[in-house]
Amino acid sequence: METSHDVLVVGAGCAGMRAAIEAHDAGAEVALVSKLHPTRSHSGAARGGINAALGNAGADSPDQHAADTVKGSDYLGDQDAIELFCAEAPGDIYQLERWGALFDRDAEGRLAQRPFGGAGVSRTVHAADVTGHVLLQLLYEQLLARGIRVYEEYFAWRLVVGDGGCQGVLAWDLARGGVKALAAKAVILATGGSGRVYHGSTNAHACTADGMAMALRAGLPLEDLEFVQFHPTTLFPSGLLVTEAVRGEGGLLLNSEGERFMSRYAPEAMELASRDVVSRGEQTEIDEGRSVDGALLLDMRHFGREKMLERFHGTRDLALTYARLDPLERPLPVRPGAHYHMGGVATDVDGRTEIANVFAAGEVACVSLHGANRLGGNSLMETIVFGRRAGRAAAEQALGTSGSRELEPSARSGDEREIAKLLERREGERPKAIRDELGASMHENFGVFREERRMHRQLELLEDLRERYQRVLVEDKGTVWNSDLTQALELGFQLDLAVCMVSAGLERRESRGAHARPDDYPERDDQNFLKHSLVRWSNDWLDLSWKPVTITKWQPQRRTY
Repeated sequence: METSHDVLVVGAGCAGMRAAIEAHDAGAEVALVSKLHPTRSHSGAARGGINAALGNAGADSPDQHAADTVKGSDYLGDQDAIELFCAEAPGDIYQLERWGALFDRDAEGRLAQRPFGGAGVSRTVHAADVTGHVLLQLLYEQLLARGIRVYEEYFAWRLVVGDGGCQGVLAWDLARGGVKALAAKAVILATGGSGRVYHGSTNAHACTADGMAMALRAGLPLEDLEFVQFHPTTLFPSGLLVTEAVRGEGGLLLNSEGERFMSRYAPEAMELASRDVVSRGEQTEIDEGRSVDGALLLDMRHFGREKMLERFHGTRDLALTYARLDPLERPLPVRPGAHYHMGGVATDVDGRTEIANVFAAGEVACVSLHGANRLGGNSLMETIVFGRRAGRAAAEQALGTSGSRELEPSARSGDEREIAKLLERREGERPKAIRDELGASMHENFGVFREERRMHRQLELLEDLRERYQRVLVEDKGTVWNSDLTQALELGFQLDLAVCMVSAGLERRESRGAHARPDDYPERDDQNFLKHSLVRWSNDWLDLSWKPVTITKWQPQRRTY
């Protein structure tokens, strides 16, 4: 079966839905393909807020937002992209509000804003502590209002690329079974992140690097894959996210001795230092024996019942359900957990990639907005600003392309045989053991801190895991709701990406942002590594190259908080 569209968006989180809405409004015939129902997308887990310099109190500006983002990126973010993003963010916030986003307001009736880490002012617009959920529902309403088609519970696993560029994607129909060919004049990847490469992650189980791996296998370069953000406050032991808004509104981090230990690592900003700084501080406290059973304590008791129920009801519900603790009575155990991938498919500010007709937006893409470290609140805004821009650019590309929308049979036949081969195999190893070893070893050898010996060891482990994956067994031979099959495909994506991540990390011989090598290269090295890494997959061999960082007006300085 083959269907066709002007623009096909792969992924239906905030970036994907915003891209689809914009492409539709630009006149294109649009569809989304998603392995989940759209409102189950991981964007809903972004709790604390969305950044924009609204200047409500006269203390902020897009220029200041840009300066904070550049500093937060440890000067690896491309400053032209950052300036554009910060300038366009306020207009997008007001548009979301006009569509019906129920953001909180202050006493004067203006949009309320709270402080987040790495920002000198209150910049984060919020809807209690469920902001991502609110935006996900809002965008889905806009999607339905426009009648945009969603191929719901279709698992996209391959970009189809021919002589003229990308022609569409191949997907597995989860509900009905079988390969479905979806042709398009332009494809936008908006599949989110890769957190499930790690055992301890805030990411949903669906965040398995699908789009990054699809792009890699199609020949596209992935940028800055060594930079993985570890969020400082994930609930122990579940790994669920405790929003940065807790610290933004006065939550305290304590060690086993009752100290606010961040005074050692960020004496001015304390708990509101940038995420990489706080995570390293926490990991140091754990490594040096000042933890409580491997975790630190996040104290919210002083908030009081009224503030807790008004602003952090979602966080309290999580704590009661998954830790059986009431944060009104006891501090929450937290520790760093894999949270966000600063790297991704290399794009320009309109989401364009090196392959004609392929665009990307959201966490799957690397503009580069975040550089070596992302500021909290910038990711939700990224999905809106760059989702919108990619949607508009893809529509213009599609509407300016003549000819039919169809896939060349020869371009897809080999990929369909891959599925058949998996289903036909009768002996081998099930994916779970390989997946568990991948997650545990990445956390141990490529976590908050990195060292050369461990990274080399991880590459050896990955080589072994990839060899075992060649004999992976899909026990379920059926075609309907075959999660065995999709999990096997996801595992292949994760293994490919992990090799690229660790290889890039070995070559970056410095400490910058989320990439910390305190034992061998403890300092940032602007002379040799103020540049982006680019990884390509060519004939089963990695090719790593570099490209310069775009600097407009903020020269690299020592980064302290």
